[in-house]
Amino acid sequence: MLQPELDQEDLLRRITNRIRQSLELQEILNATVAEVRSLLATDRVMVYRFNASGGGQVIAESVNTNRLPALNGLNFPADDIPEQARKLYLTERLRSIVDVSGGLIGLSPLDPSETDDRSTPQPIHYRPVDACHVKYLRAMGVQSSMVLPIVHYDIQAQRSQKRLWGLLVSHHVTPRTISQRELQIVQSVVDQVSIAIAQSNLLSQTRQQHQIEATINRVSTLLHSLPTIQLQAALQETVSALSSWGGRLYIAPDRLNPRAECLICGRQPTFGDSPRTIEEHPGFVQWVTGDRTVETANGSSESTSTPVGCQPLIVNDLDQVSELASLAPAFDGTPIRGWLVIPLYYRSSFLGYLSIFRSQVVQEILWAGEFNPNEEQRSPRESFEQWREVKRNQAQPWTNYDIELAIALGHHFAMAIEQYKLYAQVQALNSNLECQVAERTAKLQQSLEQGRALQRVTNQIRSTLDLKTTLQTIVREVRQLLNTDRVIIYRFTDDFHGQVIVESMTGEWLSLLDIDDPQQYFSKAQIQVYKRGNLGVIKDVTQARLTPDQQEFLKRCQVQAALIVPIGLENPQANEIPIVLDSIPCPRWEQPLWGFLIAQECKARRDWLPSEIKLLKKLADQAAVAIQQAELFTHTQAQAQQLASAFHHLKQTQAQLIQTEKMSSLGQLIAGVAHEINNPVNFIYGNLVYTSQYAQDLLNIIHSYQKYHPQPEPEIIELLDLIDLDFLEGDFPKLLESMKMGSERIRKLVLSLRNFSRLDQSEKKLVDIHEGIESTLLILQYRLKAKPNHPGIQVIKNYGELPLVECYPSQLNQVFMNVLSNAIDALEYGNPDNQRITISTSAKSKTVENLDYLNDTTQIEKNQGSSPTHIIIQIADSGSGISPEIQSQIFDPFFTTKPIGKGTGLGLSISYQIIVEKHGGIFKCSSPPGEGTGFWIEIPIRQSQSEDK
Repeated sequence: MLQPELDQEDLLRRITNRIRQSLELQEILNATVAEVRSLLATDRVMVYRFNASGGGQVIAESVNTNRLPALNGLNFPADDIPEQARKLYLTERLRSIVDVSGGLIGLSPLDPSETDDRSTPQPIHYRPVDACHVKYLRAMGVQSSMVLPIVHYDIQAQRSQKRLWGLLVSHHVTPRTISQRELQIVQSVVDQVSIAIAQSNLLSQTRQQHQIEATINRVSTLLHSLPTIQLQAALQETVSALSSWGGRLYIAPDRLNPRAECLICGRQPTFGDSPRTIEEHPGFVQWVTGDRTVETANGSSESTSTPVGCQPLIVNDLDQVSELASLAPAFDGTPIRGWLVIPLYYRSSFLGYLSIFRSQVVQEILWAGEFNPNEEQRSPRESFEQWREVKRNQAQPWTNYDIELAIALGHHFAMAIEQYKLYAQVQALNSNLECQVAERTAKLQQSLEQGRALQRVTNQIRSTLDLKTTLQTIVREVRQLLNTDRVIIYRFTDDFHGQVIVESMTGEWLSLLDIDDPQQYFSKAQIQVYKRGNLGVIKDVTQARLTPDQQEFLKRCQVQAALIVPIGLENPQANEIPIVLDSIPCPRWEQPLWGFLIAQECKARRDWLPSEIKLLKKLADQAAVAIQQAELFTHTQAQAQQLASAFHHLKQTQAQLIQTEKMSSLGQLIAGVAHEINNPVNFIYGNLVYTSQYAQDLLNIIHSYQKYHPQPEPEIIELLDLIDLDFLEGDFPKLLESMKMGSERIRKLVLSLRNFSRLDQSEKKLVDIHEGIESTLLILQYRLKAKPNHPGIQVIKNYGELPLVECYPSQLNQVFMNVLSNAIDALEYGNPDNQRITISTSAKSKTVENLDYLNDTTQIEKNQGSSPTHIIIQIADSGSGISPEIQSQIFDPFFTTKPIGKGTGLGLSISYQIIVEKHGGIFKCSSPPGEGTGFWIEIPIRQSQSEDK
């Protein structure tokens, strides 16, 4: 019993920690149902939350969908849990356990005095369960059920108030007994959930208050930012903050302003062609000044004759307020159903009304099973399959949050309107003086802004060599300074065609980016004029001397006026006086033409000022400088890239030559040693057969002597005792067998050395990959054996069935030697425990692009009807791995992490070239932290496959 109790305590501790770590209720509930279902091992655990009508919704669920359908998000009607049962859940905190097959229900009320003591399990009293309850659970497919109420205590109330918040429900499709201990621990979990609900409510209230304050701050900023009181923007912000359809700000007339003002946002009620506003309608005046029925936030109504300035006017549903019947025609044809009116007063002075309209909505509810919501359910539903109910034309009631926010914003609107009126008076007195100052400073300001724009463009050219950034800065500055609709830079792609490469525009005009020059938009004659440095000024497209195609193209581009300045790549010597296209003078010199800087007016025709033309000419000159610098930088960058590429190629060639010479010398040395060892070993191995035969013949002769001369001479007897003939006879064949085994091992070693060097196989050959691996392992056998201060290294081989592979065998053996040597080095410097190297091979019929986890054995993939095309060799060690910071450098030439004198940094670099470049394969490394290092080697079975790629 100790372990289950520990698991239960662990569950409670985990949920408690989760509640402390998070204030997000949904996250806590999701963790709770998952942990409780894990503890009880049931098919479903869910949290059911009640609503104001008595019904509820499943808001969190953990379910075995193979045994029960999911109910998360579905609603249940109030009839499913009768009001009497809800009262018992709240007053007595009744817990229930139903055994459907046994026909019993266990009830365990939780006495308030017992809520503080969980040391003693609460008793469970069983009685027959109601047949309707059994039918309900069977329809859900449930045989065992446990329900615990979740009670919420309002800790902010003056007196402790509690309400039934929801239920924690456990379902199982087979009979299951719930112990008192399990009920006790789940009750503890429910108590923790109640605490989490209280914390979440506090958080929601805090966030709501913060949201109100933030909205008030935003609106207040718009309303109280003199001299630009933004009433319209503040009205739009208010409508948005209250999630409404539209709004009105009615400013009543006064002595200085005899006409009322009305700002609107969104759809509005209207009286046809009548100019009368709804605030001036007699029905509205009677409603706001006389006795009326006012709806509260919870939907109830009450009659009041309180003065209008003391409270807002709340209408949740216009169809339900009889006093507004005369205003109904104004709302016909609109979806408006809710109306909130805030009278605006400042120091008892009436200023107007703030009205917010809310539209009708379509409400969709997902029910657990189809039922008639207008009739009382007298028998359980036979199905709980999801049913969608759609309610149209539903009114959205105003919440306490909406009303509180609207009242606070109305107060700020009242102050702003008062400020607005005072400011309007002051502004009228100063308007003449401001106009005079504006006229006198306009030219100075314009000159200053142009100078600053030129300085910004110059600084941009000096700070970056990125041509696109500089050109984008130019078009942006020109558009802002000229206050025009669109500014573009047009670049020629050949002598007479081009396209727009950068653009800056305001409004929703057509973008000209990447639009090709249609049918030589610029004629040859016009281009010649621009090459001479002349400018093009088009005040009105319809009056300019343009071809019909040019007229049609400019019309499609929404251009009505344009200013065109050529961009040349040499110092311009253009005429400072701009020309109009329909009066082209005869040129006297030309310059290379890169493109145009063009300002376009789309709204209407425009008379371009001389200062504007001069500014555009200067910026075009700056653009020419930027282009020259960028082209020079691009050319220099290309040369630097070529030098870097040549240096990298030289470095690779040097590394390859060093490694090739090293391996060639090593191969020749191994081949020579193998040859020298092979000759005497062959002599010894070949004569062992004869030696064995001769020894047997001599023993046969001795046996014959013993048979026919059983009484030898004393001297022979003494000699037989001295040499111990019986021992010699038994041990001599064993000696010969040991010599034979030693000779065979030497021959295998010689063969492995020859296979590794493969000096006779410098070209592509069909070879057995496993033979090359075994030869390499045999050569490295002395490093795998145990040493005094280091255990032996275990080699685990997971060989698959491989065909003969077309490859360069000596180079491939070189790769095996490099990878295995590095693995042994890693294990020698690492943890002496659990030292192993895993080698796996497989064949497959498709190329793998992503690197698999290298410590797992790759299974042979054989697609039906296809033969293998690639082989995979995986070599992984159990060392400490490679740090992520240097993993990207391990294939770089001369990079090594070994001590000085222990490595050259060429092994993996050459191996990468052999696998990827020589064999057209894949060579990758994976080294998860603390899990060793693995290498993935993949090459095609036939090199023709690699060459065809």
